[in-house]
This record gives sequence, C-alpha cells and structure tokens, in this order.
Amino acid sequence: MPSPEITYQREETLDPEEFVDVLKRSTLSERRPVDDAERIALMCQNANLIVTARLDGRLVGIARSLSDFAFCTYLSDLAVDQSLQRQGIGIRLIKETKRHTPKAKLILLAAPAAVDYYPKTGMTRFTHSFLLDNIDDLKV
Repeated sequence: MPSPEITYQREETLDPEEFVDVLKRSTLSERRPVDDAERIALMCQNANLIVTARLDGRLVGIARSLSDFAFCTYLSDLAVDQSLQRQGIGIRLIKETKRHTPKAKLILLAAPAAVDYYPKTGMTRFTHSFLLDNIDDLKV
C-alpha cells in the first residue's frame, strides 16, 4: 500500500484550533500567543495568504502570510509538525507562498532555532530590519 501523499494548497480560511494544534506540534507555539484565543482568531482571520500542507486531511504544515501581492509578502508563520520535519515540507510551503506572489519580495523573521535553516533554503540573510513591539518605546 503506498504511503499517503502530502497535499499543498492555498486556503481562504484557517481554523484557529487547527492552527494552534500545528503550532504546538511544530514548537512555534513557544513564540505565539496560543493561550489567547482572541488574538489567534484575529491572526487567522486577517492573514490574506494561507498555504497548507495536509496529510490525510490533517494540517501538518502552514505558511501564514500577509501580502499586497505586488511588492512584499511577510511570511509570519512557517510551521511544520516536528515528526515530519526534514522532509522538504517547509521549503515547499515557502515555494508555494512565493508562487502566489511572484512579483513580491518574501520577507520573514526567523525564530532563533531556525536562523541557520533559511540560508540553506536559498534565502538571503538581511540585517537591516527593525522591530517595534511597544509604542512607548518609540522616541520622539
């Protein structure tokens, strides 16, 4: 009997519970507000480019992005079930995301554990980025 095949597709919506489940199975939950149902729901609702990897219908990988489809695509979450990592699922999710936004630059912030992964995919390290988490930190 052949092994089940992973299917990749763009999906218009993302179920918050399913999203949290794959975040937990990928360890990305350590850096995401998985205990804040309202924030998770908004993250799912407001992403405008969602590419999934499914195995027998179960979500095993996700690339959740925000894009203008012309200049930039911010790949906010790239998560793959730990038991299926190192099989090319992450790179395929990146590739499928880029296919939907061919003219836009694909941008992401790497999790500390993944900093060495992205250069291996062919992505270029870019050191000129900045982060503002708290508006009160902005100097006037």
